[in-house]
Amino acid sequence: MLDQYKEAIEKTNIISKTDMAGIITFVSDEFCNISGFSRHELIGKNHNIVRHPDVDSSNFKLLWETIKSKKIYKNTVKNRAKNGSTFYVNTTVIPILDENENIVEYIAIRYDVTKEVFYKEELQRKEKELEELNKILENKVEEKTKQLQELNLTLELRVQNEIAKNEVKQQVMFWQSRLASLGQMLANIAHQWRQPLTELSLTLFNIKKASLKDDVEGVSEYYNQSRVIIQNMSNTIEDFTNFFRPNKDKHYFDLMTSIQESLHILNTLIKSEMIHVTIKSIENIKILGIPNELSQVIINIIKNSKDAFVQNSILIREININIQREENFAIIEIQDNAGGIQEKEIYKIFEPYFTTKHATQGTGLGLFMSKMICEQGFNGSLDVTSKKCTTTFSIKIPLEESHGD
Repeated sequence: MLDQYKEAIEKTNIISKTDMAGIITFVSDEFCNISGFSRHELIGKNHNIVRHPDVDSSNFKLLWETIKSKKIYKNTVKNRAKNGSTFYVNTTVIPILDENENIVEYIAIRYDVTKEVFYKEELQRKEKELEELNKILENKVEEKTKQLQELNLTLELRVQNEIAKNEVKQQVMFWQSRLASLGQMLANIAHQWRQPLTELSLTLFNIKKASLKDDVEGVSEYYNQSRVIIQNMSNTIEDFTNFFRPNKDKHYFDLMTSIQESLHILNTLIKSEMIHVTIKSIENIKILGIPNELSQVIINIIKNSKDAFVQNSILIREININIQREENFAIIEIQDNAGGIQEKEIYKIFEPYFTTKHATQGTGLGLFMSKMICEQGFNGSLDVTSKKCTTTFSIKIPLEESHGD
């Protein structure tokens, strides 16, 4: 039975024996398998035949000092196989003593931990890459923040110029609303980043968890997810920068594309408030104007719907956007099921500074400004109807015959 135990241990473990001088006297089959040497090539050779050149000699000095003092030595050792490849083993070296307590030989029992070491090194490399990506992102955020500040300054200067020219009161209020929208957009950036930062923290935790389970594919997958999250955060800054870039040149643009870009800016808000938005359009329609101004109108109307959903405690929240052509006009209808508007309020809804919200939640300029944009920016109109707990905003924009398609 002792022979059977001995055979079981030797066939399942990486075992070697050496004499007092470190010359190999015995190796198990597993030792041959992991090192690539045959038993004939190992017996009679010094044990440093598998020593890796990267390992400092001080490690072996400590090994010999320990086992010569009749103590057990334990460590994770880096070795080199016959073919030049590297393998790691958890090593325990035990001095074997005779009846007089004299050392007669040394036996070493090892376990292969190559995968664990490689996984740890890979994880450290990924963490270093993530740190570098974070630094790049911080620099980019700083740069984009500076651009937003410059844009803010540009908007303020434009407001001052309009006031200096003694334009009508409505124009002054228009720019006041633009500045208020800028503040809202800056707040949206912070709001848009809260969820990705939480996701990034969870993904980093999953990377660590996967590495402990030796899940290389999991580590790689979560690492790629982190890069996507960071890229999306960077794109958020880019979106808001483009939205507020001053550009007053009118040109023909696709109506559907402009609305989709507006929804993209509001994507986080729409998801967090669990609002279902559908868009229906039979044909591509191009209109003349400034895309950013139309986006401002769409954003104002959808935010208005969101506030109504919350105020009226609507559980199933739906917004339907319908785009169509009627004769020489493009018609955009935005309908929500947020509870409708009271008859006594619907006639005042486009008046400046009129709001049904608490003073801390609205300025009353959003819909007023939207109507101004439709009328002065697109030579069109903005109207509202309400019935059966639904509200419909209708935008009507004239089409040029030569650019209607």
